[in-house]
Amino acid sequence: MELKGRGIIVTGGASGIGAALARRFSAVGAFVAIIDQDPDATKRVANEVAGLALPGDVSDPDIMPMFTAIAEDRFGQLDLVVLNAGMEGGQSGTHDLDVDSYRRLVGVNIDHVVFGLCAAVPALRRAGGGTILAIASLAGLFPMPGDPLYTMTKHAVVGYVRAAAVSLAEEGIRVCAVCPGFADTPLIAAQRDQFGDFPPLSTDDVANAVDAVLEHGKPGEAWFVQPGREPAPYGFRGIPGPAGGTRPPEVDWGKRSAE
Repeated sequence: MELKGRGIIVTGGASGIGAALARRFSAVGAFVAIIDQDPDATKRVANEVAGLALPGDVSDPDIMPMFTAIAEDRFGQLDLVVLNAGMEGGQSGTHDLDVDSYRRLVGVNIDHVVFGLCAAVPALRRAGGGTILAIASLAGLFPMPGDPLYTMTKHAVVGYVRAAAVSLAEEGIRVCAVCPGFADTPLIAAQRDQFGDFPPLSTDDVANAVDAVLEHGKPGEAWFVQPGREPAPYGFRGIPGPAGGTRPPEVDWGKRSAE
């Protein structure tokens, strides 16, 4: 995917993986909009990449449609939307549930991906097609017992991407997930000393994987990213179908029955 002159949105773009991607995209001549809840950091990274600073809370259902419209108007069109913003669970998820923290987690990790994709699709249609990348996690491919709630949200993102990609691919809109292992970002800063000799990914490792997905990724794929390995699409195992070889119906759940 040629990025020079393209209009790009990166959520969670003020630090970590998002900031690395913003710098990578800007370096090849793309126009980048940075969306992040930290106003100062958002402006700092946007200034660094000569981009557009859009500070706001991505879990707010009004933010992604509003900022997507602003970015499209500023850049002329949108070609790539990277839904990267995320947070850790921060609690056991099995007892003494802090409901406010849980709602916040779901708002950032799941709702923002849905809001962002729904806001991006009309803009990408107007551009004649494009790509939406959700930065998920290896926790979207296998369970992470230390953080069940985070695992739940990332499984939701991967499932959403795989399902949504099917119909959107017919319109020239590619939707993929990128699933990094532990990356050396603020998300793991408090636990960094517990990693010992385990080598976390650098933000450049993840940015390199994003480059690979943009070049080779197919709709609905979820690419794993692990230290020392080439990123690649994860091979999901099929599930047994009904006896007799019949296939389930293609149900249009958006269609309403006549009253």
